Amino acid sequence: MAGRAELMGRVIGVASGKGGVGKTVLAIGLAQALGALLIDADLGLANVDVQLGLPAGPDLGHVLAGLALVDAVRPHPAGFHVLTGRSGSGALAAQGAGALAPVLSAARARFADTVLDIGAGVQAAQRGMLAMADLALIVATEEPTSLTDAYAVLKLLRRDRPGAQARVVANMAGGAAGLRVWQVLDGVARNFLGAGVDYAGGVRRDTKVADAIRHRQPLLLRHPGSGAAADIRALAAG
Repeated sequence: MAGRAELMGRVIGVASGKGGVGKTVLAIGLAQALGALLIDADLGLANVDVQLGLPAGPDLGHVLAGLALVDAVRPHPAGFHVLTGRSGSGALAAQGAGALAPVLSAARARFADTVLDIGAGVQAAQRGMLAMADLALIVATEEPTSLTDAYAVLKLLRRDRPGAQARVVANMAGGAAGLRVWQVLDGVARNFLGAGVDYAGGVRRDTKVADAIRHRQPLLLRHPGSGAAADIRALAAG
């Protein structure tokens, strides 16, 4: 997943069928590892600013209202850039995912990689945003509900955008456990969708993740030597 500055920038959509799977921590880690722009596009529970300890400032809502992207993006000391979201804002939901298209065009022109943290679920706005990504990372854990909802995300993505590039990320499940998460989704996709799904990799369960969240710092900054940080860097390099 290494950045490709010589080409028009790439958008990586990070999505999940349900909340609580560690999607935002993963998105932050990928953005840091890639030196990317991170956009918080979670319509209901935007919290990248909280997880990073950022003060209030221009956000995605301002950009949708006409503020230039360059005037809303903030650099983070860890080496990436952030466009925060606005928790509870109905602006993007009301306008539809298409309203994000000019924002992503501006991001592609300025950044080699943009990581789009998409809210959990399969509503029209979330699906539309994921369909605009060049690469969809579908995050799932070992929990049956997470697997079921991740399959729903994949199924609808293939309906909305046939041929979309998608990969599974197994979170809180590294090694053999992560492979099992992928094998379940790959098997169901082969049986019911006619084609399997690729595996991006797994991120092991790691107590350092909770510590980074409590201290409102990126995992790769606070605990760069942790196992989960190593797994996220491997995802970014894959």
